[in-house]
Amino acid sequence: METSSPKSCTKNKNKYLPVKLIICLLLFLLFTIFIVFGAQSSPFDAFSYPNSISRPFFTRWKRGVGSRNQSMFIDAMNAKVKESVTFLPLKDLRFSETAMTGNTWFMSSMNDTLEQNETEFLKFPSKESKGRLLCLKGRDTKDGTKNSYALAWRESLPDTALLLEGLTFVSDTYYNHENLWHGVSATAPFVRWSMKNGCLRPTRWVLFHWGELRFRMGSWLQKLMQANYGDVKVEGFSQGDGPYCFDKAIVMRHDIGKMGDENKLKVFDLLRCKARSFCGLKQEDGGRLLDENGVPIIRLTLLLRSSSRSFKNDTAVIEIFAKECAKVDGCILNVVKSEDLSFCDQVRVMSNTDILASPHGAQLTNMFFMDQGSSVMEFFPKGWFQHAGLGQYAHHWMAHQSGMKHRGAWWDSNGKDCPTPQDDLECFKFHKDGQVGHNETYFSHWTNEVLEQVRLNKLQENSKKQEEETQPKQSACLC
Repeated sequence: METSSPKSCTKNKNKYLPVKLIICLLLFLLFTIFIVFGAQSSPFDAFSYPNSISRPFFTRWKRGVGSRNQSMFIDAMNAKVKESVTFLPLKDLRFSETAMTGNTWFMSSMNDTLEQNETEFLKFPSKESKGRLLCLKGRDTKDGTKNSYALAWRESLPDTALLLEGLTFVSDTYYNHENLWHGVSATAPFVRWSMKNGCLRPTRWVLFHWGELRFRMGSWLQKLMQANYGDVKVEGFSQGDGPYCFDKAIVMRHDIGKMGDENKLKVFDLLRCKARSFCGLKQEDGGRLLDENGVPIIRLTLLLRSSSRSFKNDTAVIEIFAKECAKVDGCILNVVKSEDLSFCDQVRVMSNTDILASPHGAQLTNMFFMDQGSSVMEFFPKGWFQHAGLGQYAHHWMAHQSGMKHRGAWWDSNGKDCPTPQDDLECFKFHKDGQVGHNETYFSHWTNEVLEQVRLNKLQENSKKQEEETQPKQSACLC
């Protein structure tokens, strides 16, 4: 049998030596690359050090030559990420026709977080934003397409960006933040979100209307939000051209939207409680139900207006209500004008009202300051029933949302006719700010009917209250 000589064996070993050397060099090179670039591949420390290398060794090694290359690589990548931040128009004109029904034109690239019976919202940073912050740029008040938004990682904000610390509430509404009803509809979702999230309070508000920046809320709404959150400024982006990025942000763009009835009731219970406390009122529901003789106390408030949609003859209307109230033991009539009342005056009047009678208008939004179960009577000028559309039911909705009883409405049928009856929009404009007449027979019968309903309800509530006196009470001011 042939055997290998020592010489031939040595020759074979020498033959494979360069291959082994090359493999060893390649492995060492790969290992070095892995250490240099892999160790900080994530700015959130997702990388875990290899078990084969101790942390002290790795720390000492970073201080050497490798740290300079590592820092240069990270700086270069960070610069590229900053340059890749893309700002998009806040108002997307592609959805201008469907802003109220389908896609929203405000921040149209983002999808809302949806929870059953809750408000629709966007949260930054979040899993949905991939951990990125919201950044806004622009202060245009007339064209929302000139204001823009972008998402950026905290470590890679645009070079000129100003980071605003704390929680920011960003509200975009199809209507506005000046009108009482539209304003509270736009801000109520934030109140509900806070209630669900440990009663968090914002550091600032950012307000938009169709993507156009707004610098203030109406004074009534500002007081209401102050009662709930304390002093919170409305951000005007006055510290330069921006962009402005937010440490944390919640965005609402659908007003009350898909919030369930039960949650709407909780929101208005909280706002009522907060407003009464803010204005120095007691939290007891309605005070006494019965007087010392066991007669139900019925507080009837006639809330008048001085301008559009006011009664044509205030004196005649007051006399009708006064006459009917005098027929019912325990009835107390209070006549006030909304224009004469401060925010806390309105809270105080409504807190002492069981029946609110008033022409259609923003002042009716105050109804949720009344106790749950209170009653509302509403009056409209001529033409509203035929031409106003769904908007005329806004305070009917408010009554339902806040736990009140809307006792119906009266539409005036007397007055000038619209010159273009085939055009609903033009006819609504024609009738919108008209005055409200009166019908003594109808008003008397209607008022008497509502007074009797409230009287019976007071008796039932008193019996129920006595049964519940032994049960512990929970405050509505949960936040």
